[in-house]
Amino acid sequence: MPCFMSKRLGKDLDMTRPNILIFMVDQLNGTFFPDGPADWLHAPNLKKLAARSTRFANAYTASPLCAPGRASFMSGLLPSRSRVYDNAAEFAADIPTYAHHLRRAGYQTCLSGKMHFVGPDQMHGFEQRLTTDIYPADFGWTPDYRKPGERIDWWYHNMGSVTGAGVAEISNQMEYDDEVAYHATRKVYDLARGHDDRPWCLTVSFTHPHDPYVARRKYWDLYEDCKYLDPVIPAMDYNDHDPHSRRIFDANDWRSFDISAEDIRRSRRAYFANISYLDDKIGEVMEALEGTRQVDNTIILFVSDHGDMLGERGLWFKMSFFEGSARVPMMIAAPEMSVGLVTDPVSNIDVCPTLCDLAGVDMAEVSPWVAGESLRPLGKGGARTTPVAMEYAAEASYAPMVALRQGQWKYTQCALDPDQLFDLAADPHELTNLAPDPAHADTLAEFKAKAEKRWDLAAFDGQVRESQARRWVVYEALRKGGYYPWEYQPLQLASERYMRNHMDLNEVETNQRFPRGE
Repeated sequence: MPCFMSKRLGKDLDMTRPNILIFMVDQLNGTFFPDGPADWLHAPNLKKLAARSTRFANAYTASPLCAPGRASFMSGLLPSRSRVYDNAAEFAADIPTYAHHLRRAGYQTCLSGKMHFVGPDQMHGFEQRLTTDIYPADFGWTPDYRKPGERIDWWYHNMGSVTGAGVAEISNQMEYDDEVAYHATRKVYDLARGHDDRPWCLTVSFTHPHDPYVARRKYWDLYEDCKYLDPVIPAMDYNDHDPHSRRIFDANDWRSFDISAEDIRRSRRAYFANISYLDDKIGEVMEALEGTRQVDNTIILFVSDHGDMLGERGLWFKMSFFEGSARVPMMIAAPEMSVGLVTDPVSNIDVCPTLCDLAGVDMAEVSPWVAGESLRPLGKGGARTTPVAMEYAAEASYAPMVALRQGQWKYTQCALDPDQLFDLAADPHELTNLAPDPAHADTLAEFKAKAEKRWDLAAFDGQVRESQARRWVVYEALRKGGYYPWEYQPLQLASERYMRNHMDLNEVETNQRFPRGE
């Protein structure tokens, strides 16, 4: 690949800047990507991408839930700063995202797919959106710390995703991701035609392999003899779980379902099948990129918003700081970053500063508030010494939870629960909490001090409660009388598509062909 030179904001350098293609997926467990996709996964396109990427074995979400994780990914801010605490918290329009930074520096920015923006701003720096979102944009999914233990049945997860696992040729989510890939592929072709000479950043964001665990037969059949259909750590008794895990069980209404061993195997099989489905969709976009000869001038990022426990310990979905839920895959193919494996802990909160760094875009005006760090130095052989921070303050929590991941250690803290300290090198499945062990008192004290320097949990709790209370009032008010939803309606100018009588047919046929003259 050529080495790209960049134009920094405010400097007039006549040099080519790279295009940027971002693939984001939903709820993809990073433990299945120890160094790119695990060998047994049928994911040829992702393996091809991994072979030319910097691969991050220990990447984490900033918050193990869709909207908070995605807002952090876009802005470089933790939820305590972005105020996107849960799946119904507004992402404020005055928070710069990588789309704002790149667009301000001269990029055309486009989104195809999900980003779970809540609030009236449904663009957040994107110049164009090709699809609507799959989830609602209003405040209806707001948890309520004033009612601990309350379960809101119409939108909370339940174990029906597990007991209902199996095969289907179409579903709500398949319909969505088919559309996402279609529009993204069309956009790649359109970008190649050269009607706009600006560099571009295209974000393609899928909802799979998020539950429900339902897959098309062609992908389901790939995993008939899979050796990984049983969890490594079998389900534990409810009373043997830590307090937060018990809250997750209660929020997921586990007592109303009888989960069989076959349910678990079918759920995991469908999940793996949907990784292969995603691989095909990513392959469609990559085929368009390669066919239009844009690969060599395009940085490619692959990442997830959070993971999925997939039955490990008996837990499902996300909402936890355990590895299956909090760890995500991340790969970056960029000429300024070396191909290979990075084992230092990093975060999807690092995406925004990394993209800006690789594109030569200056974030100095907001960098004092941004928690993420550029991954470019790690991709050139450097090391990271700062801890990775995570926060969670949504359903199944009764107070904010925080975590730090540094070196071999992971530390979690919540005002309601005992501290947790895990040595991931010796205990990768996090079965032994070392916090009560006197032999690790110094390590515990070190992490506790780091957490207390970073967070005021009482103030954090107050901010979340205030936000929830305000949103309940606003939501209930807006659902009375006329209802004007914030959902994004994709725009298509039919008068400017294909051939119309204010156009010259000869020019249309010439301009819309790529390549020309072959």
